[in-house]
Amino acid sequence: MKLLNIAIASMILGLGVVTVVVADDDEYKNNKKYSKKYGAKYSVQPVKNELYKEECASCHFGYQAGLLPKRSWIKLMETKELENHFGDDASIDEQDRLTLLSYLVANASDSKTNRSRLSHEITRKISRYSTPIALSETRYFKKEHDEIPTRLIKQEDVKTIANCVACHTTAEKGYYGERDIKIPNYGRWDD
Repeated sequence: MKLLNIAIASMILGLGVVTVVVADDDEYKNNKKYSKKYGAKYSVQPVKNELYKEECASCHFGYQAGLLPKRSWIKLMETKELENHFGDDASIDEQDRLTLLSYLVANASDSKTNRSRLSHEITRKISRYSTPIALSETRYFKKEHDEIPTRLIKQEDVKTIANCVACHTTAEKGYYGERDIKIPNYGRWDD
């Protein structure tokens, strides 16, 4: 993995793209306050990268970088993957792709700067031989959602298990605790 990281860093530096955005201390402190109140295992650093919001979160929920490991983001951000991004063409300018890749890798669930217990729990449950390109493919995610009846997921107000914000009312802030789950046409969800 170190060789791959060095190769990506070299590729990014070769194009003059050296901007790496990681969560700052204020974000960490705010996230930590929530963690104390609701449980640290349910929070992850929120998305603050404007390019990510513009290019990715304008089409779907802006999944926090801490929800997948580096290798997943690397695969997901490959040009061929973006050309067929879950059935859509999400191709972007090469420099933007590399900038986004740098941001995602720097803040991935297995990055050294990531302090989230949720991120580490997700990573811990992914086999080192597996490279999921969707959070919903991870063992952690499947276990957390296995009791939800299919009818609640397939309904018009949710549509897909990948639509986090449909049920997790504070997902955009990076909080995924049970207190903040409200399934449309069902109500509060308690495990």
